[in-house]
Amino acid sequence: MPEPEDPSEQPEPAAAPQQQQPEPAAPQQQQPEDPSQQPAEPLSRTLDPRSLRAIAHPLRIQLLRTLRRYGPATASQLAERLGESSGATSYHLRQLAAHGFIVDDPTRGKGRERWWKAVHRGTVFDETLHRNPDPEVQGALDVVMHEIATIHTQELSTWVATRHTWDEAWYGASDFSDFRLNLPPERLRELNQKIHALIDEYSETSDPDAPGAARVRMHLHAFPQHDN
Repeated sequence: MPEPEDPSEQPEPAAAPQQQQPEPAAPQQQQPEDPSQQPAEPLSRTLDPRSLRAIAHPLRIQLLRTLRRYGPATASQLAERLGESSGATSYHLRQLAAHGFIVDDPTRGKGRERWWKAVHRGTVFDETLHRNPDPEVQGALDVVMHEIATIHTQELSTWVATRHTWDEAWYGASDFSDFRLNLPPERLRELNQKIHALIDEYSETSDPDAPGAARVRMHLHAFPQHDN
C-alpha cells in the first residue's frame, strides 16, 4: 500500500557490482564532499509497530508528505502551507525526527529556525501489521490508511476540478478507470507486483526535462469486495 506523499512500495535497488580499478600511480588527495554528489535518500521506510504509531496522526502524515513532495522547509513555512500554527508543526516535526522520518538539512539557512527534510521517498507497510493483535497497532493502522485514502481522494478531485487548465494532450493521457476481476490473493499479489515493476521501469527512465513533462500521480488500489 502506498504512503504519504504518499507511500510507494518500491523495493530497494540492488547495488551494481563494482569493477576492479587499476591501482593509481600516485596517491590521490581526498577532495571535499560535493553535496550534489551525495547518495539519494533511500526509496522507502518499512513501518513496524513503533514507527506506525509514531506517524499515526493526520498532521504528521501531511507534514511528511509535504516534505517529500516539495523538499526541505521550516516549521513556519509548513504551517503556512498547511494552515496550521507554527507551534503545532514544530512539535510534530520533532516527533517525526525522533522516529527517523525526517532530519535537519545542514545545507540550508543558519538562522534560529531549523530546516527539515525527509529521509525516505515513501513508506511501506510491513504485512504483519495487519495481523498484529495489539489494539493500539490496529488503531494506528486505521488512522494511517484512512488518511492516505483521504489524500488520494483529494488529489483526484483536484485533477477533476482543474483539468481544463492543462494542455489538451493530458486529457487522453490521463486515466480514470476501474476494473472487476475474480482472483485469489496470490494472483492479486502477482498482478500488483507486475504493475509496480512496470511503474518502476517508467520511473527509472523518466526525464523531467523532456518537452511537456510534468509530475504525474498514479494511485493503485486493489482490494476484495463482497458481492452483496
